[in-house]
Order: sequence, then C-alpha cells, then structure tokens
Amino acid sequence: MTLDGLIAGARAGQSQVLVVRGEPGIGKTALLDYLESSASGCRIARSAGAEAEMELAYAGLHQICGPFLDRLDRLPDPQRVALSAAFGLISGGAPDRFMVGLAVLDLLADRAEERPLICLIDDAQWLDRVSAQTLAFVARRLVAERIVLVAAIREPSEERDFRGLPELTLTGLGEVDAGQLLDSVVKRPMDARVRERIIAETRGNPLALLELPRAWTTAELADGFERSEELSSRIEEGFVRRLTALPEDTQRLLVTAAAEPLGDATLLWRAAAVLGLGPNAGDAAEAAGLIRFGAQVRFRHPLVRAAAYRSASTQRRQDVHRALAEVTDADVDPDRRAWHLAHATQSPDEEIAAALEQSAARALSRGGLLAAAALLERAARLTPDPARRADRELAAAWRKRGGGALDAALTLLAAIEAGPADALRAAQVKHLRGQIAFDQRRATCAVRLLVDAAQQLEPLDGDLAREAYLEALGAAIFSSTTQEEASVVAKAARAAAPTEGQLRITDLMLDALATRIVEGHAAAVPTLARVVEKVRSIDYRIENVGRLIWLGRNPFAGYLATDLWDFEAGRMLAEMQVQRARDTGALVQLQFAVNILAVHELLAGQLPDAAVLVEEDRMVCDITGNPPVGYAATLLAALRGTDEVAASRLIAAARDEAAALGEGRIVTFAGYASAVLNNGLGRHDIAVQAAREVFDRDVVGGYQMMVVSELAEAASRTGDTELVVAALQRMSQRARATPTEWALGMEARLRAMLSGEKADASYRESIQRLDRAGLRMEVARGHLLYGEWLRRTGERIKARAQLRAAHDLLLAMGAAAFAERARRELVMLGEKGLQRSVETTDELTVQEFHIARFARDGLSNAEIGARLFISPRTVEWHLGKVFAKLGISSRRQLRKAVLDFAPD
Repeated sequence: MTLDGLIAGARAGQSQVLVVRGEPGIGKTALLDYLESSASGCRIARSAGAEAEMELAYAGLHQICGPFLDRLDRLPDPQRVALSAAFGLISGGAPDRFMVGLAVLDLLADRAEERPLICLIDDAQWLDRVSAQTLAFVARRLVAERIVLVAAIREPSEERDFRGLPELTLTGLGEVDAGQLLDSVVKRPMDARVRERIIAETRGNPLALLELPRAWTTAELADGFERSEELSSRIEEGFVRRLTALPEDTQRLLVTAAAEPLGDATLLWRAAAVLGLGPNAGDAAEAAGLIRFGAQVRFRHPLVRAAAYRSASTQRRQDVHRALAEVTDADVDPDRRAWHLAHATQSPDEEIAAALEQSAARALSRGGLLAAAALLERAARLTPDPARRADRELAAAWRKRGGGALDAALTLLAAIEAGPADALRAAQVKHLRGQIAFDQRRATCAVRLLVDAAQQLEPLDGDLAREAYLEALGAAIFSSTTQEEASVVAKAARAAAPTEGQLRITDLMLDALATRIVEGHAAAVPTLARVVEKVRSIDYRIENVGRLIWLGRNPFAGYLATDLWDFEAGRMLAEMQVQRARDTGALVQLQFAVNILAVHELLAGQLPDAAVLVEEDRMVCDITGNPPVGYAATLLAALRGTDEVAASRLIAAARDEAAALGEGRIVTFAGYASAVLNNGLGRHDIAVQAAREVFDRDVVGGYQMMVVSELAEAASRTGDTELVVAALQRMSQRARATPTEWALGMEARLRAMLSGEKADASYRESIQRLDRAGLRMEVARGHLLYGEWLRRTGERIKARAQLRAAHDLLLAMGAAAFAERARRELVMLGEKGLQRSVETTDELTVQEFHIARFARDGLSNAEIGARLFISPRTVEWHLGKVFAKLGISSRRQLRKAVLDFAPD
C-alpha cells in the first residue's frame, strides 16, 4: 500500500492503519507532513507524544479528540459519559477503559462520515500509556470508517502497544540519493573521501544529511564521525549549535515552547510575557526554519524541541516551567499546573508534592492507573520526609501493579526496602510482592510470600492480615499446593482473629474458605451461602467492592458461588467482577474476570458471548504484554468441537503451561475441557481418562464437581457401571448439602444413567431443573442423552422428539460436535435433510457470525458495535458480507438462517 493509496482507500470507504518505525531523522515526520499536505478534501487530526508529558493521563488522546468534543452529544450516553470522565469534563467514578476506546472510535467515525479523517501521531512512543493503549485499541478496530491512522514511532523503542499492526520500517537513502541531498545543502567544495564518509556514516539518514552540514564545518564533520556517539545525538548537537547562534530572548522563547507540549500559542505568549519576552522574540527562529508560530506552535522536527529543552540550563528550564505554571488556570487544568510546578524545582517541596498527589487521585478517578503511579513517583521525589516519601512510593507501586506494569512495581518496591525501616510498610511491601507473584502466575511463590506478609501484619493491622491470609488461600487453591499444605495455610488463617466489631465480608470469606479446606464442603456450606448472599446484596456502583471481590487476582465470591452450585449468583458475580475491573482499569484482574464470565456464558449456551469475552482476554494481553489467561478458550473450543486437532492442542498446551507454572486449578480445568471435547466427539474412552484425573481431586470452586457428569456420561457409554455409581454418590453428597436446581438437576441425570427402564422420569426431572437454573447448554445435552437412551430402548417417536430438540438447540448455540451426535442418532431413526451448517459455499468468519447472530436477535448496529467494540459502520460493512455469503438481503431473512462459522 502506497502513501497515496492510504488516502485513496479512505476516500473509497475503507479505513487504513500504518505504524511507521525508524531511527530519529529517517523521515517519519516528513512522511506525516506529506500525508497531511496530500489529503485535500480530508479532515486532519494530528498529535505528537512528548516525553515530558507521559505522566498526564489521556493527554495524547485529547490532542486527537479535542477538536471534535463539540460532537460528544452524538454518542450513546454510556460512551459520552466515559469519554467526558476520561477528559475530566465531568466528575464521577473511573470510566470503563473499553467504553472510552469505543467512544473514541465512534467519535472519530462520526466525524469521518462527512469527509475522510486522517489521524497522524508523531513520536507515539512518548504518548502517555493510557492514550497509547486507547489509540491502539481503536486502530485494531478500524475497518470501514473512512479513517486513516498513522503512528510514527522512534526506534529503538520499548513501545509495545502498537505491535502487531501493519508496519512500515523506514531505512536510509541509497548512496546516489544521499549524495544528491548532501550536495543540495553543501555549497562549498568538499573532499571526495570526506563526502563518501559522511554518506556512509549517516547511513542515508535524510535529516542528518540536511542538518549536519548546516551546523558543522567539513573538518568537524569528519572528526565527529571518529566518535562513537549515536547519529541522533550528533543531529541534536547540530540543532543545539544553530540554536545557540540565535538571540538570547529567542532561545528563551524556544525553551518555553519546548516545555509546553500542547503547542498552545496563547499559553506560550502569556508565559513569554511573564518572562519579559516581546512579541518579536521568535522571529529569528522562524526565519531559520526551526519553528513555526500560528494558532498552534510546531517545531520543525521533534529533535529541535529536544535540543531546545535539553541544551537549556537547569535554572532556565525551571524559570520557564514556573512561568507556564503561573499562566495555567488552576481551576481549569490543575494537573498541568502541578506538573509544571514539579518541573520548576529540584528541591523537596511538600506543597508541590501534595499537589501532585492530588493530580494522581484525579488521574486514578479517570482510570489512569499508570499515570497516577507516575505522578506519585514524582511526588515522592519531591517529598522532604523520608517516611512520607516511602509511603508515596508504595502507593505508586500499588497503582503500577494494578495497571499491569509488574516489573516497574517491583523496582519501586526495591527502592522502598532500601529506605527508612518501618514494620508495617515492610509487611505491606511483602504483601504486594505476593500479589505480583500471583499476577506473574507464580502461584506457589505467592502462597509463601502472602503467608509471610499475613504473619508480619497480624500484630500491626489485623484486618489487612486477614486479607493477606485470604489471598494466600486463594493462591493455594489456584496452585498445585497439596491438601495438607493448603490446610496449614487455612489453619493459620483461622487462628488470626478478626478485629472486634461487625464482621466484614472479607472475614466471612476467609472463614468460609478456611472451613471448606479444613473441614470439607458440607461443613462450609452455611458460611459459603452467607458470603454469597452478602456479596450479592452489594451495589458495586456505590460501594467500593474492589477489595471484597478481587483480593489479589482471586475472584473469591465467584469460587464460592460455584462451590454452592448457584449458577445465577455465580454469573451475576462474574459480571460484577468484569465491570469492576473495567471501571478501575485493573487489566490483569480483567483477564481473569472475563474468563470466569465466559465459562458461565458457555454453560448458559451463549457461545458467541463467550467468544467475545475470550477475545477480550487476548485484547488485554495485547495491551499489557502479559500472557492471556485463556482457560475459557479451551472450553469454548471443546464445546464447538469443529476442529478436533486444534482443540486438543489448545487444551494440551494450556494444561502443560499451567502445570509448569504450578497452576493446578487450570490443569484441572483443562482436564474438564478435554472430557467435554471427547464426549462431544463420541470418544468416550478418552473422556473417561480425562474426567477421572479431575474427579480424584477436591477442588474449591466447582470444576472438579462439574466434571462428575462428564465422567458418568463417558463411563456409562464404556460400560463402567462402578464408575457411574461412584460419580452418582459424589453428586448426591453435594446435592444434599446444596440442593439447588443445578445440583439436583445433575444428580437426576446421573441417577437416570443407572435406572434402566425407570430412567424416563429422572431424565425429564433433570431437564426441567437445569432449564430453571438457566443452564441451556446442559438442557440441550440432557435432551441428547435422553433421546439416545430412548432410541436404545426402542421408543423411536419419543426419541425423535428429544433428539430433534437437542439438535436444534446445539446447532443454534454453535456446539457443533454435540449437534453432530444428535444428527447421527436422528439419521439412524430415518430422519433426512438435517442441516450441519449454513447452506452456502462460504463459511462466516467468527466476527461475521457474532454480528449476524446479534442482528438476528434484533440489536441495532450501534448496540452490536458496543458488544463487539467496533464502530456501527464496521457492523454495517460486515453485515453486507454476511448477507452475500448467506444469499439474503435483509435482517428479516436472518431469522430463518442457520448460522455457522469457520473455527479460529
């Protein structure tokens, strides 16, 4: 794709994304300038990252969206509120990060309706992190919005948010072109050997070829290449030479412009007046082609800005920032004012540190965890009191951990440990180290650290000690810790008495889990039920339940609801966990939350919704660089059953990775997924083996019990009656302790498998109970098992009705392997013309399937876009492809279509 092709594509109705990488001076900015000058008839939105501004949340995003904020009222209310909160236009809780991304996507798409929109981002490696993540989120969803998004990134760079997008890496000019460019600026005679050396040493870098000869003599150039410094440093030094030749007032004005990353001309000239600079102070720099003044102030190249700022003395930079702080409205932009004040001093200053701490709180309220952490770090550096400094560093480390910057958080913790001694702070540091170990999927190490932290906290902060014990129990549950080792942790936790007064939910959770581990399931049921009911009664929109629902990485309430066989409560709590993690920007926790909710959606038969959540896990992985959690993906692949080899590999890979990391819970889940896959494929001998391994473990949270039905189904088909009996006994024990519709429905199914000719009533009871529980997948599988039994007993008419119900339900859900089982049974009963998939030569992609399914259910394009995090225009574009593949022309016809998709 050529540069002109990018713009032509947008004019033709398509969106284009390009990430341009290269060393400083290689032509990235010139490329953006060319696109801007070539985009006649298009709207331009341009921004540039600034290294000094990386601490201000949403600063880069505001440059892109600022001109369009008058159209906020055209967005759906949830998007409008989220983006307004992110930009500090309204007060309130932290916005949902994904809703902010969707709001930006729809805002830009709305602007592009009138004419194509060209978004140009220079120095994207210096965007504040939340802006970079949001823009990368938008870039990955552009399809048919008539938007071109080009981000220029300096290399080498640690930037990772834009990785995986289409890239163009710029390299130097060829020898002939480089020579012509050099000759265009060198008007004096040059020795041929020196000329060749300059061309070779600059590696064809255009800016070096243009600028170095303007600032250096030929002899100096030749001598300069004897040194080992980076080419970009020599270019910047060349700019410094040109700057120092300018009048003193001009230099001061350029330092002021470099310190004001927004390029706000009004603010710049106000600050210039404070510094005593006249209106003509910039004339010499503009005449030299180093800067352009207008409504926006723009340096010729980012290296000019860097040279102007870095070459200034510390005192001059401080004077400039002090002047900018003075002219920045404290009511309108308190964060930028505090930021300038912080750069106006190197001496400890508690007043400025406190202002930065307040800015961090505002950044946090807008979902900018990493921005808040950066501001707290700077506040700590300006804090006079060593103990208060360490407290602020600890607060910064907590925010870094929440934002997924785990290594950076650990670096801060090391600095805190080298500071003043304090028993409580030392215990809190160990506590955070334990949480980070858990986030890094080092569960066994996390157990040890969290127990040590809890023991240190006991005499200092009893409430926090019990929270640490609760996290340690969660880590023990998640890891491959033995029952004996988990019991040791549980007994220590029970010995830590709660603080006098009303018991907190965390206290009830700790008691419930400890009892479950030490005394078993039946003894813990009353306390488990009390905890779940207590958590269900919380309004998370009003109360801060983050530490109640998510302590460490553990969804404790979700574990307990599943252990109680309470599907409705488990699903509701999972939804709460997802929303809470999105609202706070806690991306590591979000990955686990979406997996838990996805499992519930799968049990409810909502495979498309589950697939969207699985994709969200991958999406967060792209943002943070952390690995996907991925266990829900294994069950999704198992239930689809469309690619047996790929599903088996996925499950095996998840199992092996989890085993290597000591994550016994995911190993258990992989065994459950393997049993589901092989039961669907009719390979019951393999399903028995997989299910038996899980059956023999006692796992808190239900996966071990969920496999009981898989074990019984597989064992009944392989003739292992003793194993079916064992499964029924285990299930009956749980059903007596927790007589929910889910538990009783599964017990009735297993009882039917052993009832011979009297199984009819038990099968019907099972289906009715599971239907009341909302478990559509299990209802469909119940119809399948019942129909298979009826056919074997000769009840052909009844069998046909049950198998037809199973086939239609399973096919509509997308559970292809189980639907095929039902189809084969119906064929044996003489049924003909049964559909396996869409009657078309072209299968739908997974994205098209999701969109078609939501459209069939009556959702508007905007509602579908909100579900899938894409723009309404992209939804419309995909629907056009769906209609073509299905041979239909309207949404009404979708209602009669049988939807299927190509597996990932």
